[in-house]
Amino acid sequence: MLHPDRLFPPDSQTRGLARALYDSVKDLPIISPHGHTDPAWFALNAPFQDPLSLLVTPDHYILRMLYSQGVAMESLGVGAASDFDPRAGWRLFAQHYHLFRATPTALWMNHVLSEIFGISETLSEKTADSIYAAIQARLATDAYRPRALFDRFKIEVLATTDAATDDLAHHQTIRKEFPRRIIPTFRPDASVDAEHPDFQQHLALLAQQTNENTETLAGYLHALRARRTFFKSLGATATDHGHPTALTADLSTHQAERLFERLLKDPSAADAELFRAHMLTQFAGMSLDDGLTMQFHPGSFRNHNRDLFSRLGRDKGADIPTAMEFTRSLKPLLDKYGNEKNFTLILFTLDESTYARELAPLAGHYPALRLGPAWWFHDSPEGMIRFREQTTETAGLYNTVGFNDDTRAFLSIPARHDVARRIDCRMLAQWVLEHRLSETEAFDVLQDLTYRLVKKAYRL
Repeated sequence: MLHPDRLFPPDSQTRGLARALYDSVKDLPIISPHGHTDPAWFALNAPFQDPLSLLVTPDHYILRMLYSQGVAMESLGVGAASDFDPRAGWRLFAQHYHLFRATPTALWMNHVLSEIFGISETLSEKTADSIYAAIQARLATDAYRPRALFDRFKIEVLATTDAATDDLAHHQTIRKEFPRRIIPTFRPDASVDAEHPDFQQHLALLAQQTNENTETLAGYLHALRARRTFFKSLGATATDHGHPTALTADLSTHQAERLFERLLKDPSAADAELFRAHMLTQFAGMSLDDGLTMQFHPGSFRNHNRDLFSRLGRDKGADIPTAMEFTRSLKPLLDKYGNEKNFTLILFTLDESTYARELAPLAGHYPALRLGPAWWFHDSPEGMIRFREQTTETAGLYNTVGFNDDTRAFLSIPARHDVARRIDCRMLAQWVLEHRLSETEAFDVLQDLTYRLVKKAYRL
């Protein structure tokens, strides 16, 4: 059973105030502005198949931990044969569940099992079959279909992440059949990165979708603007960009045209990097024009495990953080758009060393910049605390944007938001007792961190 005071401080006075703060926000609606859930779930509303494919296979936190301990991904159903038995994969997961002790994954999974499925046993090799059967039985009921769970979770807004060339057919179905605010997010990486294996295919698809000549830079930019307009028509309020580095550039039209011509013929790594850098500044200008909030999260070495990538493809838990530099890298973009009050660029990082040194000072100065929450590897109680400790002194609280769950694991969304709310309550209670805030201020700030800042930043 989950302890009601989990993640709160051990001393009774601070814990009591944290508990009171938490009670004021625990039932607020969830705003999930950045995630990777599948819109097909809500468009089709089909029952989830089984506990393994729902809770284990899509969660890269689980996959990477088990793989690090020698568990083959195929034995968990990833890339497995059609006759694979999900019960066997679930038993293997349960057998190794102790590996997640004290990790965020355990916090989230325990919340899912207890709060969503009503299971009071601890997951283990002995309880694996009974828990599997209990979950499977619930998944067969209408109450556990995607739309019913969406309403049960009190989700007010859920943003998916979609390629620039996605036809958004599922989003169109959702708008007709399930009138909730489930919106797309424009993610153009594969259409911008000449090193992406499908870059040329995405250019051809952009041309087909927009009737633009994407073999010229002007036609390519027109096509991207047209796709952004299409995304907006289905409710999009944001774009999302994930690059290897934070480099930006502001090339002349002539320079950009020559660069684009080289990319179409024989792209070098240097040209691909320069084009990504230039396009970030171009996208900032587009956001100023169309009002889409821009999200940027550089610094992940994608698919680091070459063998795993060649066998099973992307997003299998082998992405590794790298060191980042922001101050010089962002300057071309900020020189052009950093002072624009009607443009919002939300910065994320996997390099925590940049929080106090670069990101907080930048966001604490430029009107266009906001700091995204502790993200990915740092989406943890300790990571959230470090984020507040290193950024608040320079950027304050109001140059941040609340919390986003950034997950493919739909059922973990309430758990992740619950952890974030508890940690904010813990921090605020401590500050009140240190006389840095009054209680009245703490309760007001908590509403902002939980609900109001995210709506403002993402124009919701």
